Amino acid sequence: MPKLSGRIVVASHNAGKVREIGELLAPFGVEAVSAASLNLPEPEETETTFVGNAELKARAAAKASGLPALADDSGLEVFALDRAPGVYSARWAGPDRNFKTAMARVWRELEETGASDLSARFVCALSLAQPDGAIESFEGEARGHIVWPARGDKGFGYDPIFVPDGHVRTFGEMSGDQKLPLTHRARAFEKLVASLR
Repeated sequence: MPKLSGRIVVASHNAGKVREIGELLAPFGVEAVSAASLNLPEPEETETTFVGNAELKARAAAKASGLPALADDSGLEVFALDRAPGVYSARWAGPDRNFKTAMARVWRELEETGASDLSARFVCALSLAQPDGAIESFEGEARGHIVWPARGDKGFGYDPIFVPDGHVRTFGEMSGDQKLPLTHRARAFEKLVASLR
């Protein structure tokens, strides 16, 4: 597996994810280029696991761009909801990506189950694909619990209802500098970097 260098396509059209991955790559002198900026199509996520979807997206972007591609598939797993929304986290937000609706659904379903266990985790699979088809994948997690009502207007996705273990503020209340080291994405990235050493 080659070292991180040059340009890497971040195989995502989610501006929040592209920003976070770009910040993780920056110390290595790597230029992160979003799939959206290259007008690459978004492949349909047909796999049933985070790794499966990340690999599908990374391979498609590497093939289409001729550059190494880093794809992320991530989501929120709420243990009392049998790990839902899981790989369907983005789909719970609907075609217009309305995460207020998705967060409300998480809370509504928790209330319907009568669950007292509000524990949850964010999961991230990162896949680094080369144009020749070689691929490696790494998973990371951030454990915490769900709160309601949602708090904070920073971050993206389900951040305003997730408090990471050992903290009192939601990801949505933290600045990017405070949040990023605690994330599932940073933990998956640490494994990727370790594999390159």
